[in-house]
Amino acid sequence: MLTLKLTQIGNSVGLILPKEVLARLKLEKGDTVFLTDAPGAVTITPHDPKFEDQMTLARKIMKERREVLRELAK
Repeated sequence: MLTLKLTQIGNSVGLILPKEVLARLKLEKGDTVFLTDAPGAVTITPHDPKFEDQMTLARKIMKERREVLRELAK
């Protein structure tokens, strides 16, 4: 577990992530992260959870409609 401190950045308050965390999440300066609320916790992730749900649904549809998509590709 890491302990991080909030710091003043202009008129806002920011959280500075250590290099090790940035490397583990494969993040660089300027990247976007997503904050997800959970009961009693908050998750920070580089992946958009909504996009992941959409891709799961798209993969399911593509699998079910494989023959139709194959014909359309011709």
